[in-house]
Amino acid sequence: MALEKGQAAPHFELFNTDKQKVSLADFKGKSVLLLFFPQAFTGVCTKELCSVRDGIALYNGVNAQVLGISVDSVFTLGKYKEDQQLNFPLLSDFNKEVSAAYNCLYENFVFDMKGVSKRSAFVIDGNGTIQYAEVLENAGELPNFEAINATLEAIK
Repeated sequence: MALEKGQAAPHFELFNTDKQKVSLADFKGKSVLLLFFPQAFTGVCTKELCSVRDGIALYNGVNAQVLGISVDSVFTLGKYKEDQQLNFPLLSDFNKEVSAAYNCLYENFVFDMKGVSKRSAFVIDGNGTIQYAEVLENAGELPNFEAINATLEAIK
């Protein structure tokens, strides 16, 4: 069942590229933009995450923490973050539990891959409530960043 605005965001605890656990609860009182993406080192994912990197001042200005999540390993994400000079945490959902909890997991992806995160965006307010939810079926599309940014501005 799709998550919707007004629902409590599912709790999670994942490892970042520094091999430290990061929890949604770590950001209580702060808005969070969760960006699930299919795979590191791919064209559309790189375009999306680099545009967020380049616009990080906007997110900092509305007291929002950006978190990128994929099923890639912490090692792959670490190399990707370094190569792309990303200025926000990337979290590994290697066991696919968080992507499943947020209902954004492909059963079948390209090249017969099973269990890859769908490109998705969730804005969670400082109380842990979802204020924006978008799960894309087509991995070639990007989330609606105008709507995301308007939501973040409205709840800052």
